[in-house]
Amino acid sequence: MKKITRLTGALALAAAVTAAVSVEAKTFKFAFQGDVASMDPYALAENFSVSFHSNIHEPLVRYDENLQIEPALAVSWEIVNPTTWRFKLREGVKFHDGNAFEADDVAFSVKRAQGEGADMSSYVAGIADVKVVDAHTVDIVTTAVNPILLNTIAPLIIMDKQWAEANGAVEPVDLGKNVENYATLHANGTGAFKLVSREPGVKTVLTQNKDWWDLPNQTFNVTDVILTPIASDATRTAALLSGELDLMFPAPVQDVERINSSGVATALQGPELRTIFLGMDQERDELLYSSVKGKNPLKDKKVRQALYQAIDIEAIKTKVMRGASTPAGLLLAPKLGGFNEALNGRLAYDPAASKTLLAEAGYPDGFDIQLDCPNNRYVNDEQICQVVAGLFARVGVNVNLLAQPKSKFFAKLKEHDISMYLLGWIPDDQDAGSVIAHLMVPPEDGGLPWNGGGYGNPRVTELSRMITSEIDAAKRQTMIDEAFGIVKDEVGYIPLHQQALSWGVRNGVTVAQRADNALQYWYINIK
Repeated sequence: MKKITRLTGALALAAAVTAAVSVEAKTFKFAFQGDVASMDPYALAENFSVSFHSNIHEPLVRYDENLQIEPALAVSWEIVNPTTWRFKLREGVKFHDGNAFEADDVAFSVKRAQGEGADMSSYVAGIADVKVVDAHTVDIVTTAVNPILLNTIAPLIIMDKQWAEANGAVEPVDLGKNVENYATLHANGTGAFKLVSREPGVKTVLTQNKDWWDLPNQTFNVTDVILTPIASDATRTAALLSGELDLMFPAPVQDVERINSSGVATALQGPELRTIFLGMDQERDELLYSSVKGKNPLKDKKVRQALYQAIDIEAIKTKVMRGASTPAGLLLAPKLGGFNEALNGRLAYDPAASKTLLAEAGYPDGFDIQLDCPNNRYVNDEQICQVVAGLFARVGVNVNLLAQPKSKFFAKLKEHDISMYLLGWIPDDQDAGSVIAHLMVPPEDGGLPWNGGGYGNPRVTELSRMITSEIDAAKRQTMIDEAFGIVKDEVGYIPLHQQALSWGVRNGVTVAQRADNALQYWYINIK
């Protein structure tokens, strides 16, 4: 029997419409050097994972392409009293499975983000309660006055309470303990794109949410998104230049000229707000990974300063970063709230001084130490660590370099299973107070896991709490300057540089490159 293929009437019209849609459909294919940590948006507060999830889920307020706060799931807000903010929620919004978005989802999400295993503590630490006023109104009650609450909660996306309860995902995925649940591989947000499929380490596919509340206000033409993690710099570049990808990042600094001269793609570059730095274990009495037994050399300021002054930051800039970095003296980039150029100077590169300091500290022959680094997270992260290891060796400190994929590295860091490490940081609220709270308050004083070396100073801890609730801008800046000044004087960290944004973009593709390195698919158009 022959198959009948002739179409008539309404059926033919439907086929024509389908054909037109398929012609217009635009699939955006991109690669990052690593993968999303989990489909659970609370599993890891790492920039790439947070920005990826912001395309599936939405917060109450969000950053626009110029990093200005604008309404998202909340349409308006007011300060009811110094510690209570009232948010009016957007009505008519649906999650991808059709469930209605309501105030209960906000209250549930904050509680879930505060739960054990979640990595969102910095976004919700100052929230005492979320009170449901009605189906589309919530009050967020803070433990103290928080003048930048909107910035603090901007990265916190809202999950569907009903979906989480129905699928056994009420508790967050705990990467540190390898605890998984339904949210590990599934997602249900209100955002511009829906999850189609997830193959960890291989491919993640999204499709446009045609019921997105903000779709009528946008002009993007991307209908589907395919993320392919590609760790190799050379392979990412080759995939871009062959036309397999529309965008890849980071574009290796050594390949920028090749990309720009290819005729098929361009390297889109700009200043990034991320600071790359070295952290050191200053909480243990004996390091986990060192040849020194019975004491911790990193508790001695002279040793920390010796390591700092052993680093030739200009060599890293020219030889590793190919000029695409800005040497830093603070763990805070210019253009972020609270930055003070007067404090941004670096200690001089001086290996002779380093050797003298080590000898004065009781280590004339140096010592051995392990340096942990990610190898698929920051621009040339492993190469930076290799150069640092070589520079340390010149002054007698021999490094065992452990470079691992970011999933393994971050799990170790959060457990403080580390002696010295390389990390990059952008405060999600674009403010210095967040840097202090995240990186300069020790765990015993309520500090966060990202302070992997346990650095602490009682005065810095006190200042951090004061900064959180200070509404006078001048007084707040004075506190910020004092805190950063103390950390600099104690050499609590070794700042390296701000890396430059570098995306490889195929010709015919337009994107908005935000300074926080977040990629939003609703700002993308493909010819």
